[in-house]
Amino acid sequence: MEIGFSLGSNLYNRKRLLMQAKNLLLSAPRTSFLGQSPIYETTPVDVKPEYQDMAYLNSVVIVESELPLDSWLSYIGKIEKNLGRERNNADRNAPRPIDVDIIYAGEQIIDSGGLVVPHPRWAERRFVVQPLCDVRPKLVLPEASKTVTQILNALPLDDGLSVFEDRW
Repeated sequence: MEIGFSLGSNLYNRKRLLMQAKNLLLSAPRTSFLGQSPIYETTPVDVKPEYQDMAYLNSVVIVESELPLDSWLSYIGKIEKNLGRERNNADRNAPRPIDVDIIYAGEQIIDSGGLVVPHPRWAERRFVVQPLCDVRPKLVLPEASKTVTQILNALPLDDGLSVFEDRW
C-alpha cells in the first residue's frame, strides 16, 4: 500500500530533524521509498502570536509498505518521541521538533482509535498540498473529488511558503 506522510519541524535543526524522521520511516520493516517533495519553509498556521515568527520546514515522503496502519500510528509516535517531541495537550499547535502525519494510505478510509485517514485537514493546508502536489499531482484521495493539483489551485496563495531545499 502507498502511504503519504507529511513531515514538519519548527524547532532546533529543522532540516536535520526532517531527514532523521524520513530515515526512520524508511527503516520500518517491509517498507520502501517511492518519493519525496522538496522541503518548503512555511508560515505557522493556527499558532499563538508568540510563535508566529517560528517558520516551519515541511515536506512529504511517499512509501510503499505492507505494515498495517495501526502499526504505523504507533511507529510514528515513537519517531516523534525519539526526536524530542513532547505532546502539549493545552496547545495543540505549540512549536515542535518534529511532526509526522499520515496524509493518505492507498484507498483506505479510517476513523478509529486516534487514527483518521485521509488526514482530516490535508486539503486546507497549502504546506501539505503543495509538497504533495510535487510528488502526486494527479492523485485523488479517498473522499476527495479533485486531484491534488486542482485542490492546490483552489487554495489561497501563501507568501510565507517558499522552497527551502529541492534535494535533501
